[in-house]
Amino acid sequence: QVQLVESGGGLVQAGGSLRLSCVASGRTSTNYPMGWFRQAPGKEREFVGKISSGGELTFYMDSVKGRFTISRDNAENTVYLQMNSLKPEDTAVYYCAATRFWVSPSWEYWGQGTQVTVSS
Repeated sequence: QVQLVESGGGLVQAGGSLRLSCVASGRTSTNYPMGWFRQAPGKEREFVGKISSGGELTFYMDSVKGRFTISRDNAENTVYLQMNSLKPEDTAVYYCAATRFWVSPSWEYWGQGTQVTVSS
C-alpha cells in the first residue's frame, strides 16, 4: 500500500509559478513511477505528466511541455511538479498518483489533491 499527500497549491497570478509536492509513504514507494493529473471544474481528470521510479525519464502532455517540470527526490520520498508561466486554464485540483508500471500505467494509488487557482 502507498499513501500520497500533495501540498503546495494556492492562488497565483497568470505568468507566475508554483511548486507542488507529493510525499509518498508505504512499502517500496520509491520504486513506483509517479504521475500528476489535474481536474478542472466541470471537466474530466486529465494526465499532466509522469516520472520514472529513478527519475531518469519524464513525459508530459503537450499543453504543459516547456512550462511544467516533474522531478523526484527518492531520499525524501517526494515528487515535485514545478509549474511556470501559469495560465488561467491551468486552474484545477492537482493530484499525484503512483503506479507499478511505467508502460501502460494503471495508477493504483492517489493523493487527495491540492487546489491551484490562476487568476488573469
